[in-house]
Amino acid sequence: MNSQLRRAISAALLGSLALSALVGCGEDTKSGSDSKTVTLVTHDSFAASKAVLKEFTKETGYKVRVQAGGDAGAAVNQAILSKGHPQGDVFFGVDNTLLSRALDNDLFTPYTAKGLDKVPAALQLDRAEHRVTPVDFGDICVNYDRKYFADKKLTPPRTLDDLTKPAYKNLLVTENAATSSPGLGFLLATAAKYGDDGWKGYWKKLRANGVEVVDGWEQAYYDRFSGSAGGGKGDRPLVVSYASSPPAEVADAKSKPAKAPTGVAAGTCFRQVEFAGLLNGAGNTKGGKALLDFLLSKRFQEDVPLNMYVNPAREDAKLPELFTRYGVRIADSATLAPQKIAKNREPWVKTWSSLVL
Repeated sequence: MNSQLRRAISAALLGSLALSALVGCGEDTKSGSDSKTVTLVTHDSFAASKAVLKEFTKETGYKVRVQAGGDAGAAVNQAILSKGHPQGDVFFGVDNTLLSRALDNDLFTPYTAKGLDKVPAALQLDRAEHRVTPVDFGDICVNYDRKYFADKKLTPPRTLDDLTKPAYKNLLVTENAATSSPGLGFLLATAAKYGDDGWKGYWKKLRANGVEVVDGWEQAYYDRFSGSAGGGKGDRPLVVSYASSPPAEVADAKSKPAKAPTGVAAGTCFRQVEFAGLLNGAGNTKGGKALLDFLLSKRFQEDVPLNMYVNPAREDAKLPELFTRYGVRIADSATLAPQKIAKNREPWVKTWSSLVL
């Protein structure tokens, strides 16, 4: 889920976590039913504290081997290509925009992880069969540059409708829905809000109001957005990013400001939920189940926000002060059923490209 944000935050604000320390040099990549290694197949942006993963080893006897395979889409594609003979035991990183594809390809063995009763039903998108376990969620939202709007004495937009108003002409930059996860999420937010046909008319209005489209999140946020601490030289004070971007902006600040330099337009958001599952054909099913339990444990869940800049799935997991002080909890983020996304994603993106590009 939102791998571009994670890579950018890790590189520009927090520094990358070295996952190589979790894997012994020259360690056998295979894991069997009696193995003391459990292999987690994931995307490049998975991150966790070393101390937390050491706790898992101490509690269970299993060492975690992390096998990253590109961004979330590439990792899911590879898992489908190797289904039945998986590269590991547990897959982490399939989100609701790709979930139906993974389930339709029968990638996972059902398992009800311990702690699932602490996860809101709205996040349990495979509640009937438990083939996947919700681990985290985040919201794709329009962010705004507080200083720009204060200097202009202009109220920042709050909703999707606001973005089409003349006051915000030529102010928004978004990512290409065909090449970017947040760009696709923003398209899905408009489809959820305006319906199967109405979203097209909305994008025509947005185009007429001067929306700019770039390839990816890094370009939008660091090159074109005026409010980024890592860039800030652009002339667009509105950007499609994440509700967790404001905490990231102040994460490295020696003196914490009263407010983050960026804000979130709460009525523009689309929710992404990220899942993990026990892979069909896993060599170490016992270790895989133990790892799924651990991913949903309170200890791991409370480690999630500052490592992957998303929210924990468990509702009783405590958020860090950086999130409670500077983050935004989106109460009514837009959603679409995974089946609807799977059915419409390609034709929607194709139509969007012809309308906007």
